[in-house]
Amino acid sequence: MKDLLVYVADGNMAAAVAGLLNRPGIHHAIGCAPFRFDSRSDIKTAAGQNDSGVYTRADELMRPFVSEYRHAVVIADEEWTGSPGALAIEQKLRSHLERAGWPAERGTALVVSPEADLWLWSDSPHSATALGWESWDALRPALEGNGYLVAGQLKPARPKEAAEWALRHGPKRGKRSSRLYREVSGNISVRRCQEPAFQAFLNQLRTWFPLEVA
Repeated sequence: MKDLLVYVADGNMAAAVAGLLNRPGIHHAIGCAPFRFDSRSDIKTAAGQNDSGVYTRADELMRPFVSEYRHAVVIADEEWTGSPGALAIEQKLRSHLERAGWPAERGTALVVSPEADLWLWSDSPHSATALGWESWDALRPALEGNGYLVAGQLKPARPKEAAEWALRHGPKRGKRSSRLYREVSGNISVRRCQEPAFQAFLNQLRTWFPLEVA
């Protein structure tokens, strides 16, 4: 049986998870035991469903894989048309996991508030360069001056819109893509991203794959 299934709503989140877990020796950075994970087969995307589809059909979508994986994580955004809010989404996804065959000790649900684009943002230079800027010191005042970032805060309240603005107006202009998410999550320090769902993901991996006590 494989160690870990990650089920996500779209390609951007899939790329973010792949960038993180594909790092050589990622278990050292997380602080857990090694686990088997292949992003090419162990990340499943709800093609054509998006977050609302995962919210309503996660049990149906994930049930075919219950005999293949010891543990499962389902990740969705909080913000989408008709969203009932982060808490209700998390509770519904946990019930989906139970019905699909992953009880609480084997499965968990994570909700990113407001959306996966929040994982792009940290004060790491990797976030800035991936968005086409020379450094965070150059990007921060530009974001603040254009109303996308409040002085003293690390993450924009509207992360998707801030990322799109940075990509359009930076020295190296580009478009928001899955490559961007993979690049950022593949390089930033796991300690720099303090987004609650991201940290909950790491904590769950530490629980499922604990370090052996000498």
